[in-house]
Amino acid sequence: MVNSQNSQFRDIVRIHNTDILGNKALMYGLTKIKGVKYSFAHAVCVALSLDPMMKTGALTEEQVEKINDAIKHPQKYGIPSWLYNRRRDPETGEDLHLSMNDLAFAVQQDISLEKKIKSYVGLRHARGLPVRGQRTKSNHRKGKIIRNRKIKTK
Repeated sequence: MVNSQNSQFRDIVRIHNTDILGNKALMYGLTKIKGVKYSFAHAVCVALSLDPMMKTGALTEEQVEKINDAIKHPQKYGIPSWLYNRRRDPETGEDLHLSMNDLAFAVQQDISLEKKIKSYVGLRHARGLPVRGQRTKSNHRKGKIIRNRKIKTK
């Protein structure tokens, strides 16, 4: 086992307010953080000169802090802006990479803005209909009443 070889191995590592299992590869463990996908996780590993396939439990506290900072401020570490999840932010015009609660808040704000300006997308959101062009004849009905049926009485 890895525990017998390295006394510093941890079973659970807390990175960016997310618990990650220590036996996962670093690149795949980072994808458990909301807002971090495979390509961005790999870019973080390369920018910090870490092996993407090393076990997450083998990280030192210093490495964990660098990973936290790289996820929060990727431009400092030379991660290309086309990997960010919020390019050309409507409010600031900057390229941002949001994660966790910041990402959820930004998405919710975008949806409320669409509803407020009454765009097509906003109206679809407000009515609870599919937004991205899916068919509506037979899908999207989960949890909704389709029609009232007449109850037969004897």
